[in-house]
Amino acid sequence: MTIQVRPVSMDDWFACTQLQVSEEQKSTFPAPVVYWLAESRFVKDFQPMAIYNDSDLVGFAVYSDQEPDEGDYWLPALMIDSKYQGRGYGKEALRALIQRMQKALDCKRILIGHRPDNHVAGALYESLGFQRISEELIDGEVVRALKLEYRGIE
Repeated sequence: MTIQVRPVSMDDWFACTQLQVSEEQKSTFPAPVVYWLAESRFVKDFQPMAIYNDSDLVGFAVYSDQEPDEGDYWLPALMIDSKYQGRGYGKEALRALIQRMQKALDCKRILIGHRPDNHVAGALYESLGFQRISEELIDGEVVRALKLEYRGIE
């Protein structure tokens, strides 16, 4: 497995719009990729990323490179296409995104949210060190943070 995250380009933007979660997951990941691509054209700090395994497009993510308060940066979207799920791509993609954000942004903390009933996402994020930061839901989501100053993610 060779997971890479690359900025969405003219060559792959349409292929990214064809990525989908399973029907059962649409309630926990309701916004399609085309929404995130459109929003990133207007929210200039959103960086849409294509996730590849070797030459196969397997997923999509968005991170914010907005100048944060106290070193916090958001990762508002991460998805693996339904036909590629269950192979470890999500975990490797998240690791690659963490490395990219840490290096490019010198961030101290990465924030990520998920719907409370998305237990798979919660377990994935916890496995990489994201800790829940509030018992209260924020905009209907559980919010987790990864403190990078205490981790040596390579």
